[in-house]
Amino acid sequence: MNDITNMTALDQSQAIAEGQLSAAELMQATLSQIEKTNPAVNAIVSLSAADELMAQARAADATPRKGWMHGLPLAVKDLANAKGLPTSMGNPMFAGAIAPKDDLVVARMRAAGAIIIGKTNTPEWGLGSHTFNPVHGATHNPYDLSRSAGGSSGGAAAALAARMVSVADGSDMMGSLRNPGAWNNVYGFRPTYGRVPSETEGDTFLHQLATLGPMARTPRDLAALLDVQSGADPRQPHGARYDLTLPGIDTPVTGRRIGWLGDWGGAFAMEAGLLEHSEAGLVELEALGLTVERLAPPFAAEAIWESWTTLRSWAIAGGLAAFYADPAKRDQLKPEAIWEIERGLALSALDVHRASVIRSQWFMACARLFERYDALVLPTTQLYPFPVEWVYPQEIAGQGMDSYHRWMQIVTPVGLLGLPCINIPLQMGPKGLPAGLSLFGPRDSDPALMQLGQSWHQAYRYAENRPALA
Repeated sequence: MNDITNMTALDQSQAIAEGQLSAAELMQATLSQIEKTNPAVNAIVSLSAADELMAQARAADATPRKGWMHGLPLAVKDLANAKGLPTSMGNPMFAGAIAPKDDLVVARMRAAGAIIIGKTNTPEWGLGSHTFNPVHGATHNPYDLSRSAGGSSGGAAAALAARMVSVADGSDMMGSLRNPGAWNNVYGFRPTYGRVPSETEGDTFLHQLATLGPMARTPRDLAALLDVQSGADPRQPHGARYDLTLPGIDTPVTGRRIGWLGDWGGAFAMEAGLLEHSEAGLVELEALGLTVERLAPPFAAEAIWESWTTLRSWAIAGGLAAFYADPAKRDQLKPEAIWEIERGLALSALDVHRASVIRSQWFMACARLFERYDALVLPTTQLYPFPVEWVYPQEIAGQGMDSYHRWMQIVTPVGLLGLPCINIPLQMGPKGLPAGLSLFGPRDSDPALMQLGQSWHQAYRYAENRPALA
């Protein structure tokens, strides 16, 4: 293990600021760790040339400090544009396509001093919580190379777990920051919708399901990166005032009330042992001085699913329908993308309206819960990491999965409403496989959730249980 790459991002930053570590030394250690671990994991793709990256690191050592990320190597999820690097989105049509400019969130991280070294792997178009694609292949779980790393930010989470990077960016529509966080024993944070703006391409008013966000091995690093990514874009309608998350992260959480939703009254099929594994984490939450109460399902899970799948297919069709309309390009879309697009194209305006009414009703029901509870908690996933060669699980506990994403239904109550949510790593489960709990709160409760994550991390340093290959 390279001691430098096992440091937290903020510790690396402080060491560089105090002259105890140079950006060049950190870059060399990072490249050595990638050379050691990435061939087996396949988390980082499109890595820039070593001599070019070393030159950038030496330049960082010779220039004034830009921000807390000054000199820190960062690999960007391969759905986002980083100037001069390919943005394949996991699709052959875009393999090797070089981005002419940074996306806004990438520009913010670069402005804070990050050195962009390459990209992290993702499923094609980011569709599906299992990271594999025809351009870069599959990402393997560092804790068990025969298993999935999750997705769609699976490359980012696996790179973190394998100590190739100390922080990572990602995005989350259907658990894509939370599922891989749980499966790679790291923290993933889905921010309040609008806090971290996406690009201004296409519609910026209607589609409110996906957001960008951070991943890290500690909540302090998670909060620091979120604060860099955050900030309204005046060109977009949904940004709002927000509070920074790092300054108050050590605020005591004793006395806060948490509502446990479990498997939603049996609505969410769970792999044997995972629910009990998750419930053991409730005892640990209570030991932090929290009050945890078990709740009956507050809303019909199938209604949430109906609303979610309608709005998701509508959004995906809006983004990909032009490719579907061209027969040559349609042939290069994976079956799950075609299925989503065709569902979206078949929707009427009233279908979308009805889905939005359900979303509105669930939002109101959730708001009533937050009058009594500071946060709600669910298992992050419905099963442990599955074999990497699978496309998706066909069944859980004998219950058939009727779509490529039904096995992640448990994330939809949060994503449908654009609520903030943090995955916290649990103690390792059976066969040494990771799992997590998802704590979520009302809009703009991002700082409070970071505080819960920090309290958890201070007491239970499960994220420090690193994989053997690292």
